[in-house]
Amino acid sequence: MREIVLDTETTGFDPESGDRLVEIGCLEIVNYVPTGRTFHRYCNPERDMPEGAFAVHGLSISFLEKHPVFEAIADEFLEFIGDARLVIHNADFDMRFLNAELKRCNRPTLAKERALCTVILSRRKFPGAQASLDALCKRFEIDNSHRTKHGALLDAELLADVYLELMGGRQAGLELAQQAEEQVTALVQRDRREPRPHAASEVELAAHKALLAKLKTPIWMN
Repeated sequence: MREIVLDTETTGFDPESGDRLVEIGCLEIVNYVPTGRTFHRYCNPERDMPEGAFAVHGLSISFLEKHPVFEAIADEFLEFIGDARLVIHNADFDMRFLNAELKRCNRPTLAKERALCTVILSRRKFPGAQASLDALCKRFEIDNSHRTKHGALLDAELLADVYLELMGGRQAGLELAQQAEEQVTALVQRDRREPRPHAASEVELAAHKALLAKLKTPIWMN
């Protein structure tokens, strides 16, 4: 099973209001094991960098303007991810930015159902606990001391370790049933239905009795 652990950095929170993607980091895993294959690119957002965003990831416009725009790396990105499932922390955020960039350069967008959100997984597994990447690294004793600022590839590498632990850690095979249930719950949330009663009503019982009375020499009376 091929999956891509993915993270992005941006100029802000809303692609609809003009915020742009500035960094993509992807890491390939097969059967929950990193293969060593990665995809990492910086992108020129063709706009300014708000101070709040710069404080998060430290990527300045003077640095980013030396890199290609997203359209120049879009095909390479799509080829790398292929048809694999995307494992993303707070998937809705990254998927909105990726699809906004893909739409802007007339490339096919990514179906929302492709993304497995590790925030949802962690909240299902640890209700009420903090679900940030730093909090999960602390819970699973994953060293993130080198994470002084956000970085797409670094965060993808940390998320890959977190995802492995969420799926059962080093003994993932012992939790296949629970793993399958959690994956389906994270991907599709359905309303719970009350069980339908199957006992016959009084009206149905009376109708059945009347029907039997009309039968002549039924075989069960022989």
